[in-house]
This record gives sequence, structure tokens and C-alpha cells, in this order.
Amino acid sequence: MAKQSTMLKEFCDDECLNSIIEGSDGPIPLPNVKGSILEPTCNLGDATKLNVHLVPHSHDDVGFVKTLDEYYYGSRTDLQHAGVQYILDSIILALDENPNRRFIYVEMAFFYRWWLQQTDEIRNKVKDFVNSGRLEFISGGWCMNDEGTTHYNSIIDQHSLGLEFLNDQFGECGRPKIGWQIDPFGHSREQASLLAQMGFDGLFVGRADYQDLQKRNTTKSMEMIWKASANLGRQSWLFTGILPRRYSTPATFSFDFIAPDDPIIDDVNLPDYNVPERVQTFIQTAQNESMEYATNHIIMTFGGDFQYQNALANYKNLDKLIKYVNDQVGIFHFYFNEIQIYLNFIKANEW
Repeated sequence: MAKQSTMLKEFCDDECLNSIIEGSDGPIPLPNVKGSILEPTCNLGDATKLNVHLVPHSHDDVGFVKTLDEYYYGSRTDLQHAGVQYILDSIILALDENPNRRFIYVEMAFFYRWWLQQTDEIRNKVKDFVNSGRLEFISGGWCMNDEGTTHYNSIIDQHSLGLEFLNDQFGECGRPKIGWQIDPFGHSREQASLLAQMGFDGLFVGRADYQDLQKRNTTKSMEMIWKASANLGRQSWLFTGILPRRYSTPATFSFDFIAPDDPIIDDVNLPDYNVPERVQTFIQTAQNESMEYATNHIIMTFGGDFQYQNALANYKNLDKLIKYVNDQVGIFHFYFNEIQIYLNFIKANEW
């Protein structure tokens, strides 16, 4: 246990960690990875429990039923109620309110536009969040590109545009290390190969063939090493995880005004007091999802399309949920964490 505690502490230090995962044909040395820059807020989990890593996020299409401009400003609500500027404003307020909160963001087409409109005070605050790992950029491209029809030149170009912006503004702490392809309708080997060659440590996807999913669910093989190119060999191998529920919030736990469920009502004097049943449902959800994964660490996404336009409502209820679940004496440990830290835990397990 002492050895494991020492090893896990490395995940939160600004040091590189060499990890080896047992693959189908022998040990696979994976790239060095870095943990959070700010150690005090990094949660090491509990080796004796099922650790549930909560990942708040918003999937913001760079054009779908509205234009980029309409999505950013929130116009044309007759088509869709979505305004990305309000999402980013709200997230910054929520992160500033509680240092334990985390958020990931993907689409630089929106973030770049929002960034240009911010004061130096807000920019410095955002940089603090990035340096401490509380705001984590994932993928870092201008958008979440399609994989079936997109030429590799376009994939490289759109990632280069976003990554150059992040490097200029945030340096090493802003460099994405995880791919996040949660909504493209299918996945390609070339996408995984390109991400591996770009130096990414892992990839998470949301969609897969239903027959493949059924097999992986029963064999606890939702996480794997994708050998993306026969020609490039290990240079193109990439850890890949398939997310539960594609990328949505667990059923009955959406606290966003777009699709609101009941809040956590924790005043015992009220007739609608619902903490015991909400806690039990949440624990059961985690237990069910853990049956599909091979380690005692699972990822649980909280978000959806253009969610967190009112981030404070989401986090207020999530904070309560985490507190009351962890107050229970049991085998579960729930907490916000960076995806990079989650991946480090997974890499440390023997497969």
C-alpha cells in the first residue's frame, strides 16, 4: 500500500510518469504523461474503493442546425436554445466559486472568439484555472472533426490552428494530451494514428457499433490499446476508451436547464427531501457502469450538447451529490478529476 501511495502521488506532481500496460502481445511502453500542475487540489482516489471520476463537459457543435455565429451568441432560439458565450462565462464563475470543481473544453472555434472578448482580469483567472488543472483543454482542435470523410491534411490543419493558439496563450499547461471524439458517427484508424503521432496520450470516443459494444460490455474491454497503423507500429498505438452512455449525463441526474431533472433537496424538514433515494440511485448507476470496465477507476461524464449555460445550477447539485455519496460508508469514492489523471490511474493497472 505504501508503494502504491508513493506511485499515485506522482500522478499529481509536475513530473513525467513512465507507465506500462500489459497488452495482448506483451508489455506496451506508453508515452510519458504529466499530472496536474497544482498538487494540493489533485485527488489521489482510494485504492480500496471504486473510484468514480466525474467529468463535467459541454459538447458544442461548430455548426449543426445553426451557424457558428448563431451558436456563439445564442440567437435563433427557434432552432435550438444554445449560446456558447454564456456557457464559458458561467463555467468561469462556477470554477472560481469552488477549487474542487473541474471542467473540460474542446472546441477552440468558440473559445478563441470568447477569449478575444475577455478582460485581462478574466484572462489571468482562466490561466490560473488551466495551470491548476481545473480547466482542462481536450483535443484542442478548432472543432471535433468528422473521421469518415475528412482528409488527413484537414485533420492536421484544424488541430494545428487550435493547438498553436493554446500554446501561445497557455504554454505547456494548456497543451491537450487527450483526444475527445465523442460525437462523430464512426471512427477511423487514421484519426487515432494522427493523434498518437501528435503526442497524445489517449483517446476517448462516444459511439461504436452496437454489436462491438455488447461484446465489450460483457468482457470488460471498453478500454484498449488501438494499434492504428501496421506500418508505423508502436508509434501509432494509442490508449482508447469507449465512454458509457456515449457522453451524456446519467439518467435522472441532469441539473441543466435544457433538460432538468429533480435537484438534490437536502433540507430534512421538507416533505420533498430526497437525499437517500438520490444517493442510492447514483451509487447503483456507478455500480452498473463499473461492471463494463476492468479497473477500480471509471469515468462518468456529466454534460451534453450545449449544456452548462447555467453552470452554477449544475455544480451546486453535483457538489451536494458528491458530498452525500462519500458520506456513506461503502466501497465508492466520487470526485471531480482531470481526464489526464484518470488516464494515469488506468495506465498503472495491470491488464
